[in-house]
Amino acid sequence: MNKPLILITNDDGYDALGIRSLTESLRGVGELFIVAPDSPRSAQSSALTVVNPIRAEKMHEESDLTIYKCSGTPVDCVKLALDQLVPRRPALLVSGINHGVNSSSSVIYSGTMGAAMEGALNHIPSIGFSLCCDHNPDADMSIAMPFATEISKKVLERGLPDGICLNVNIPYETAIKGVRIARQAMGDWTEEYICRKDPGGKYYYWLSGNFSCEDRRDNTTDEWALHNGYVSIVPTAVDLTAYGFINELKQWFV
Repeated sequence: MNKPLILITNDDGYDALGIRSLTESLRGVGELFIVAPDSPRSAQSSALTVVNPIRAEKMHEESDLTIYKCSGTPVDCVKLALDQLVPRRPALLVSGINHGVNSSSSVIYSGTMGAAMEGALNHIPSIGFSLCCDHNPDADMSIAMPFATEISKKVLERGLPDGICLNVNIPYETAIKGVRIARQAMGDWTEEYICRKDPGGKYYYWLSGNFSCEDRRDNTTDEWALHNGYVSIVPTAVDLTAYGFINELKQWFV
């Protein structure tokens, strides 16, 4: 009971290399409780399972480590953990380490960050970790592990403002220059689907796309940081209100 309880999840599945590496990064930092999807659930954002029943199965238990797999989305995992599974309220929620970048507008689609934002919605200091490794399932996660340890310890020590989580992206480089606190770059996906024809002659569409980002030239952005060898940390709010537009919008209805 004297150790902080750390809830760990991801969107790549409970047995992915990234979550195993994140778990090893936090050994000794607290009591670790994993609830993660039973298979990959990338790009699920904050999706919930509302039609099918959700199942959870305990896969492993030892001193300071409990592992559950869950049939739901990353956000399902967090909700189920908090409502049914964890023995007490977590002091920290960490999500990842994602196999692939979640900078710029990718944060909108990310299951990794969906889980972190769910933690923030539940007033739990939360962090999403991602490694820019082009979705390589065998990526060298040792690059990211020291940063996962250091940043998690800092958040446990200092906390985060209510409704704020951290989006941490780590470049896939052995000589990382340091950490940059950044803003989310504005990027766009184009040509998002490839149209093909199946053997039966019917058309289908396969998600693809190219990412473009002029903001990459701005040294205040996460994209600039990552492309210049820095870990980027973007404080991310669950409040999506565009406060700067409120007064102008009011004038529409005077």
